[in-house]
Amino acid sequence: MNNKNTIRAGIIGGAGYTGGEMSRILLNHPHVDIAFVHSRSNAGQPVSKVHNDLLGETEILFTSELQDDVDVLFLCLGHGESKSFLQQNRISDATKIVDLSQDFRLSQNAILGNKKFVYGLPEAFRNEIKNAQNIANPGCFATAIQLGLLPLASAGLLNEVHTTGITGSTGAGQKLQDTSHFSWRVNNIQAYKTLEHQHLNEIRQTLLALQPGFETLNFVPWRGDFARGIFVTSYTKSGLSIDEAYDIYNKYYENHPFTLVSREMIDLKQVVNTNKCVLHLEKIGSQLIIHSAIDNLLKGASGQAVQNMNLLFGFDETEGLKLKANAF
Repeated sequence: MNNKNTIRAGIIGGAGYTGGEMSRILLNHPHVDIAFVHSRSNAGQPVSKVHNDLLGETEILFTSELQDDVDVLFLCLGHGESKSFLQQNRISDATKIVDLSQDFRLSQNAILGNKKFVYGLPEAFRNEIKNAQNIANPGCFATAIQLGLLPLASAGLLNEVHTTGITGSTGAGQKLQDTSHFSWRVNNIQAYKTLEHQHLNEIRQTLLALQPGFETLNFVPWRGDFARGIFVTSYTKSGLSIDEAYDIYNKYYENHPFTLVSREMIDLKQVVNTNKCVLHLEKIGSQLIIHSAIDNLLKGASGQAVQNMNLLFGFDETEGLKLKANAF
């Protein structure tokens, strides 16, 4: 545990969506000073020129230089880029790293040189995170799906799972693609990576750790015609009554401040702009249905990364993350 009242943070890849959200959160975190925001392509430009929601919030300029005296370094880079960055730049062993790419999420990829990464899903691995040096932040779809299934897996009650989830355009990153262009997205949805999404491996890894022998998770992701958020529906055969299921979920999440179990049907606007995951259960015939919703840029990325930072440094887990949803 770090007993300092204030820590210094650096952000790598600060010009993207997750880098912008990271800057927004940390600027308002009572125990963090942003030492630098790194972006080679925007070096010398104000951070608020790229992230214009930060106009008037900060005078920080992007830099292409690294500082080696930070307490924590956030890697807001594309998949494959974090590993390359760490191989090409010497980062002090005293600096804690929170990586938002998928480079270190799987156990077979969790060690790079003398740096070992712990999978950063607090609702499953809080104690391991508290004692870690480096964190592999979970993927956005992976977070939404896992939070819906953890209570059942921990009780050994998961059977074959079928999952469908829809995500906003920010989940594809800031670089323009055909499927993120406004004229394609508006009034449109599309399935993609059917049963082959890259987050499946990390989900299976967690579920197997909680319920050895668990076998089948089927996932069909969808692109939605909105900017941010993920809504997931999973279902599995279960002998539990709806009240028994709610008892299991409420007990599992009673000490986890960001995951909330609702008896009422949930919607995406309850979580957008928050670090929350909200869950709702239904029992129809033999099937237990679990709905889960998160903000892909916050609980699915930068918010969860700060939640992990809070655990790493012994801060209150909710510090800097008490954000209200935009309900209308």
